[in-house]
Amino acid sequence: MAAQAGAPDSALRDLEEALGLGLTADGDVGDAVAAEGAYYLEQVTITEASEDDYEYEEIPDDNFSIPEGEEDLAKAIQIVQEQATDTQILEQKTILPSRHAVPEVIEDFLCNFLIKMGMTRTLDCFQSECKAREDLLKTQKERDFHRMHHKRIVQEKNKLINDLKGLKLHYASYEPTIRVLHEKHHALLKEKMLTSLERDRAVGQISGLQATLKNIDVGHNFHIPEIKVGHSIEKENVPEGPTQKGLRKAREQNKCKTKMKDNAKDSEFPINIQPNPNLNLCKENLPPAKFDYKLSNIFRLHELPVSCIIIHPCKDILVSCSEDRLWKVVGLPKGNVLLTGFGHTDWLSDCSLHPSDNKLATCSGDTTVKLWDLLKGNCLLTFEGHSHAVWSCTWHSCGDFVASASLDTTSKIWDVNSERCRYTLYGHTDSVNSIEFFPFSNTLLTGSADKTLSLWDARTGRCEHSLYGHMHSINDATFTPTGHMIASCDACGVIKLWDFRKLLPIVSIDVGPSAGNEVNFDSSGRVLAQASGNGVIHLLDLKSGQIHKLMGHESEAHTVVFSQDGRSLFSGGSDGTIRMWS
Repeated sequence: MAAQAGAPDSALRDLEEALGLGLTADGDVGDAVAAEGAYYLEQVTITEASEDDYEYEEIPDDNFSIPEGEEDLAKAIQIVQEQATDTQILEQKTILPSRHAVPEVIEDFLCNFLIKMGMTRTLDCFQSECKAREDLLKTQKERDFHRMHHKRIVQEKNKLINDLKGLKLHYASYEPTIRVLHEKHHALLKEKMLTSLERDRAVGQISGLQATLKNIDVGHNFHIPEIKVGHSIEKENVPEGPTQKGLRKAREQNKCKTKMKDNAKDSEFPINIQPNPNLNLCKENLPPAKFDYKLSNIFRLHELPVSCIIIHPCKDILVSCSEDRLWKVVGLPKGNVLLTGFGHTDWLSDCSLHPSDNKLATCSGDTTVKLWDLLKGNCLLTFEGHSHAVWSCTWHSCGDFVASASLDTTSKIWDVNSERCRYTLYGHTDSVNSIEFFPFSNTLLTGSADKTLSLWDARTGRCEHSLYGHMHSINDATFTPTGHMIASCDACGVIKLWDFRKLLPIVSIDVGPSAGNEVNFDSSGRVLAQASGNGVIHLLDLKSGQIHKLMGHESEAHTVVFSQDGRSLFSGGSDGTIRMWS
């Protein structure tokens, strides 16, 4: 028994010697064993001793510097706060003995001793502390790694912010360049147009000179008698050559035309305007508005973009104008070409039917407005006076006047009978893109690239009122068939409806960002169609405000128009085709 009791005492002494304690007495050990029946280790913190037996304190590095040129109070405060946070974290860092403080042999010895003595609770505490120490060290390493990674990310973020600022400044520097390029583009277009006009004039002069030379060559074959000085010979007795005869006939014709023009009187603007027949339409007899149009046919009529389509009110035909300098009369529904008109020397921009439906007015980039016989295709009259391209033209309801809108910022009213310009409308500060007479009245509506609509009195040529609201260039404007409302569209796809009686805006609808090229109402005035730059035809229900889309054009849609009965819709695109929807 004495030997058995001495064994634990010797083992305990060995443990104390290994740990360097040696402070436990024999009586104390016996009392502890008797009291608790197990041994528990006291927590001891072992620190590394300095080589020179002097305790060094860690001095935090409070020095911080701000880069030159970035002296900012907010940044300085932020740097101070970050350093204070780092100092606080360092102060809270738990100081643990290094791995070499307690060799693995001692750890194994302690574990074996505790297992032999049956001190499972102490063993669990010891192992959990060792594991916690390892986890803490691992967590601290991960924290330091993530802290460094965070600082690196912050530096990259700041660098990206500076790069974005530089890119924004670089992008802002492009805007004036783009503006200058747009101005140069318009200037080049004007120069191109003027060059084409000069070329056409030069070609005409050359052809005239060639014809004169031919006549002169032919005239050399005739015998010209000698004329002696001192003899008086009457002109009637002198034989004329072909050249002199042609010149004399041309002079006589010009004199006749001048006399006819001088004798022709100016047309009078109608005073008693006939009431608009569309106002008498009974709403109960109107068919329901149609929106479910489907693509039924494609007519390939032109080689260049289609700029305008109009529907004959009484016959199943349409007239199309194109940038290929031609206008064509097309039979429906097959799309066969019945008549082709030649004469303009540049692209066609618009056309309009005479109220009697037997004449056609066309305008072109060659700065002219031409009147045609729709049955024979002959050019009846040419109006010259604009200095730049003519964008739009329209007939007065009386059929004696034609109005035109031009790139030269003016509009003109032409008298068909006296064959001259009656008024030039000044007021817009940019290109006048559209013009239209109010149904059965002397009021004229113009839409301009200066973002305004203007109403003019055709009898005096004065601007009566202007409508403001568009933020971009107005491409087209039109009246409802009943005339109580105006619709306009601009270069960013915004459609605006205006109350013509109150001259106030009603609603604004954005179907952009593609440009709105043309707007037109159906015969009932309940549906508005817009041709967009992205090839979509938008149909606006004026009653419910819903917008329906017709997808079918492969490129930009330039023009759109309804048939008289509203059952069909026609649209022209930049690919030279006309699409029929029914």
